[in-house]
Amino acid sequence: MKSSAEFWFDSRVAVARPTSPSHKDAGYSDHGVARSIEQLSNDLGWLDGQRGPLGKVIRAGARVLVKPNFVLHENQGPWGLEPLVTHPSLVRLVTEAALRAGAEEVLVGDAPVQGCDFPALVAATGLDQWAQDLSRTEPRFMGIRDFRRTTCQLLNGVRVAQENLQDEDRFVLMDMAQESLLEPISDGRGSFRVTRYDPRLMARTHAPGKHQFLVAKEVLDADVIVNLPKLKTHKKAGVTCALKNLIGINGNKEYLPHHRVGGAQSGGDCYPGGSRVKRALEYSLDRQNMAGSVATARLWNDIAVNLDRAARLTVDGLGVEGSWSGNDTIWRTCLDLNRILLYGRADGTMAAGPQRRVIHLVDAVIAGHGDGPLSPQPLPLGMILAGQNAAAVDWVGAALLGYDPARIAVVREAFGKFAWPITTSGTGDVQLEGDLGTGPAEELLRHFVPAAPITYPIGWRDAAR
Repeated sequence: MKSSAEFWFDSRVAVARPTSPSHKDAGYSDHGVARSIEQLSNDLGWLDGQRGPLGKVIRAGARVLVKPNFVLHENQGPWGLEPLVTHPSLVRLVTEAALRAGAEEVLVGDAPVQGCDFPALVAATGLDQWAQDLSRTEPRFMGIRDFRRTTCQLLNGVRVAQENLQDEDRFVLMDMAQESLLEPISDGRGSFRVTRYDPRLMARTHAPGKHQFLVAKEVLDADVIVNLPKLKTHKKAGVTCALKNLIGINGNKEYLPHHRVGGAQSGGDCYPGGSRVKRALEYSLDRQNMAGSVATARLWNDIAVNLDRAARLTVDGLGVEGSWSGNDTIWRTCLDLNRILLYGRADGTMAAGPQRRVIHLVDAVIAGHGDGPLSPQPLPLGMILAGQNAAAVDWVGAALLGYDPARIAVVREAFGKFAWPITTSGTGDVQLEGDLGTGPAEELLRHFVPAAPITYPIGWRDAAR
């Protein structure tokens, strides 16, 4: 065991403000972010006077993975990168802090959505030049890695994929089998879905008694993971923060169930109730994703476009991708990956105790709201959160977004009792430190009001306070 359970299950969450609360708008500066990281590290006992803000987390000679939220190279709305991806200042400063602590090697890595132009993203953030410069002077820095095995482009609405971009031997196949949190909703009919992907491929990886994930080797080889999520509202999960960000350790999308086909009335969780129009839309999307030629895919796409238009006009505006609070699938996938992150071994087995230290530094300086995660509007919260317990961190993050955390399944269920637990504490044990006060988080955040009004995804308005 590489780390103690006491470290992992610490339910304290520290909050720092990189800019003065008197500033009209939140903003980033290397000085302000660096000062906040040091403050958070001091509050949580990570700070070492000689080895820096991560000196008591990262031992000399450790292998470190820095895991940002790189989701996409451009905002699908008109709001830019700031509310979309982890700000580059956090990536730079945390990487440099890991090197200062004496890490043997430090890698920055993530698996964004399939349509992300990875070189364009790192160029837009300035991280490409930073990484080149740092690599010249620091041999322990291993660069920025794209964990995806599959990428794609959309041409006239049709997905055109580039498969097997990396060898499978660079990944570890993890099978959670009957202990997967997806097992209770596995029906043997291939009901799991992920947007724009052939459902037959997912049926091979997730079925009763079989729940496989394909995790980058660098993740399971690491001694320390520094998770750097961007706090945003999320159409399918309600919120994306420390827990949801772990989707990006998996290399292939067909290992990631996001929802189940059909409406709640027929045993699915893509949308509430039932709808013949939506069921026809789901059928046409499946046929498009299974098409053997571009021409056939285009035909089914044209049908799907018209059905989608009809569904949105005549039903509820939610679509058929599980974008609502009744989605009972995505949280299970997220929590399985968090369990693998903590207990998974490089040989594909699960250990009895934690195998690595994982800490979380959440970018909520400019958070995202509205139609996240891909079309977020900027929400100037002006904060960075930190903790060692992903469940506790996400409880605070959800509250800061104005949600009732108990209505967000990925947060609520993270406190559950199951094999390879994510936490041993309850929500009442979550403690705040730092700029929002010191004490029980439930009490301190009960009346928290963000400086700006928050827009929620249409399917998650019922989860707001």
